[in-house]
Amino acid sequence: MSVQPETDTGTASAATAGPEEGAYSFAAMEAKWPQVWEDLKVFTPVDDGSRERRYVLDMFPYPSGDLHMGHAEAFAMGDVVARYLRQKGYDVLHPIGWDSFGLPAENAAIKRNAHPSEWTYANIDTQAASFKRYAISADWSRRLHTSDPGYYRWTQWLFKRFYERGLAYRKDSPVNWCPKDQTVLANEQVVNGACERCGTAVTKKSLNQWYFKITDYADRLLDDMEQLRGHWPERVLAMQKNWIGRSEGAHVNFVIEADGTKPAKDVTVFTTRPDTLYGATFFVVAADAPLAVELVTEEHAGALEAYREQVKALTEIERQSTEREKTGVFTGRYAVNPLNGEKLPVWAADYVLADYGTGAIMAVPAHDQRDLDFARTFDLPVRAVLDTGEQDPAVSGTATTGEGTLINSGVLDGLPKAEAIPAAISMLEEQGTGEKFVNFRLRDWLLSRQRFWGTPIPIIHCAECGEVPVPDEQLPVTLPADLRGEDLNPKGTSPLAAAEAWVNVECPQCQGPAKRDTDTMDTFVDSSWYFLRFVSPHYTEGPFDPSKINDWMPVGQYVGGVEHAILHLLYARFFTKVIHDLGMIETSEPFTALLNQGQVLNGGKAMSKSLGNGVDLGEQLDKYGVDAVRLTMIFASPPEDDVDWADVSPSGSAKFLARAWRLAQDVASEPGVDPASGDRALRSVTHRAIADAAALLDHNKFNVVVAKLMELVNSTRKTIDSGAGGADPAVREAAEAVAVILSLFAPYTAEDMWSVLGHPASVANAGWPVHDETLLVQETVTAVVQVQGKVRDRLEVSPGISEDELRELALASENVQRALDGKGIRTVIVRAPKLVNIVPA
Repeated sequence: MSVQPETDTGTASAATAGPEEGAYSFAAMEAKWPQVWEDLKVFTPVDDGSRERRYVLDMFPYPSGDLHMGHAEAFAMGDVVARYLRQKGYDVLHPIGWDSFGLPAENAAIKRNAHPSEWTYANIDTQAASFKRYAISADWSRRLHTSDPGYYRWTQWLFKRFYERGLAYRKDSPVNWCPKDQTVLANEQVVNGACERCGTAVTKKSLNQWYFKITDYADRLLDDMEQLRGHWPERVLAMQKNWIGRSEGAHVNFVIEADGTKPAKDVTVFTTRPDTLYGATFFVVAADAPLAVELVTEEHAGALEAYREQVKALTEIERQSTEREKTGVFTGRYAVNPLNGEKLPVWAADYVLADYGTGAIMAVPAHDQRDLDFARTFDLPVRAVLDTGEQDPAVSGTATTGEGTLINSGVLDGLPKAEAIPAAISMLEEQGTGEKFVNFRLRDWLLSRQRFWGTPIPIIHCAECGEVPVPDEQLPVTLPADLRGEDLNPKGTSPLAAAEAWVNVECPQCQGPAKRDTDTMDTFVDSSWYFLRFVSPHYTEGPFDPSKINDWMPVGQYVGGVEHAILHLLYARFFTKVIHDLGMIETSEPFTALLNQGQVLNGGKAMSKSLGNGVDLGEQLDKYGVDAVRLTMIFASPPEDDVDWADVSPSGSAKFLARAWRLAQDVASEPGVDPASGDRALRSVTHRAIADAAALLDHNKFNVVVAKLMELVNSTRKTIDSGAGGADPAVREAAEAVAVILSLFAPYTAEDMWSVLGHPASVANAGWPVHDETLLVQETVTAVVQVQGKVRDRLEVSPGISEDELRELALASENVQRALDGKGIRTVIVRAPKLVNIVPA
């Protein structure tokens, strides 16, 4: 549902001019009410157990500048939920804070010869002022910033708990490297082979990095999604399921034969199709894996080294593309198939990835297209072992991957695939050369960053003691305050490495000379637990107050973009499960329900400077007012759909708000008057609107609630102008209902209406109106009467009218008789109480 554009005169005053709107002034309201709300602490939860608690949270913003149109949409949606729950009588926690570490601040500091904190906190102040103007019902007393030492002290403390449980570790591995930003990127931060931040092509580099062992939780992350089904969008659950990528199959042990000075070696591969082992005709190791160098013979070492250099320039997407011509080099070694003893040539190739599975595969070209493409490129044998009824892949060039019967497979011959897989696994287990295994696409979370503006890793490296965690009482390990500007410029290592006074410390165990770890944590670590800190942000004895955490957690409603489906949401779920296992919280899932909002577009395209189609939020607020912009965002579409600002009309919203506000001015009865004696028709409309709005809000159909509200405003205006008049008690009842429902979308206008209606602030705590069931019963319904498919009359009838009674009424209608014009009747179709269709003879 979209707001249709009206004539836009270009000024807010023109949009609200006219005798009906009178003195409606959004500027006056925006100047008046914020201080009242702040003084009354309207949005601070009582947190004493006297009311049932509800926790509503918006994904906190990054302080990259002032708020933009995307913020306006996302935070309007979350605010509707928080305000509605407050009206329903819940004690609502709706906090606000900033995800304030990150690369943009560091780059800005280099450009401005400043410290990143200067840019960061200046932007936070700007955004905070804009959020307050935007009337978000936030509890500002719980405001936090992840770059505050008081916050990242506990990020470091949690890192140490992960480290103690073996969930934080270091290893050498090829990592995604952004040559421009001079930092490591997680797999999720590489988009189409480029750095998601700056767009530079990503290369591979071998570094010693810190990881979180998220793979230990892969099964639980997958299985516990059942708790979320029905409360999270299905597409988010599907994206997480695919990212985790659970595959059931087998580990198969191959022996690489000895060759010259190279001894024999056991190598394990993972396969989902152990039934096709008899079809394996060669063996492949990832070219960039240490295993390739370990296996290659002296004769082929030079070719492998040259090939590895080529592979470094490729992205994972390029390496796995089915469109690329397959490349590789022979290692000079042979692997022995454990089921049939056949010797398979061992190749190194780029289409196998070092960090997936074991970094080695058995190649079955007849039944895997990439293997087949490789085999055809290097003239390797192709042997079909599954009869699917299709042409032999060796001839067709197309691998057969469907259902079929095993052939050329010894004792497995004649078995269907479903039976052959467990049979093959049993054979491997009996001879001790393999076992059933579950593999995951998910890889451990790379958290090291070679940048300055992030949480320092609380580890000290000592030549005698090795890795030594910084003692809890010495946390936080704070960032040095004297690095700024050019000191922060990327040089291939963390800028912290150059801060010698900071790096060189005493080992906490042996008191000998040691060095701090100079990497900082991925900012996703900071945002993986911030929702827990909001419960008690000023608590100093731990990351959160254990006496409060279970009162509020889990978050009842989380609101944010679907672009965070894999990164932030998966990491937050992982963190919550570990913290649960530490015995610190009861819940093992952080967010009960998830609401994804769409994007704000302009002319069908995402807003961007390069396209020149950006819309300045501040200008829109100045021109139309906060309430009009908020209402437009809500009314434009369902929350999950995109909003095209070119197709909506904030001026139309402003006119509606003035019309609603005017209702309060025209109420002539006193507060507290009994509405029972009022106009019954208007009362029915009011109570239907209240009931419908609650049902719609419970299902996040915010835009439809606005439509119902518009109908109520129109009915109330009609009653005032041409019905019972403004003194009728039903008019007050309707106007008060409008104010309460409108407070979810347009808080300034609603608060002003509430005041004019004679009530003390704040309408936010007025309480949701209770509808009267007896007023929801329709006394009459409109029955449409058609003749030959054309509407000829409309009859007001009882909802319980019988088909015979409705048929008689319809046939007696003068309009119907006129339309029949003396013709006979072939048939009469009756669908009581709403339709009669008469077909002439």
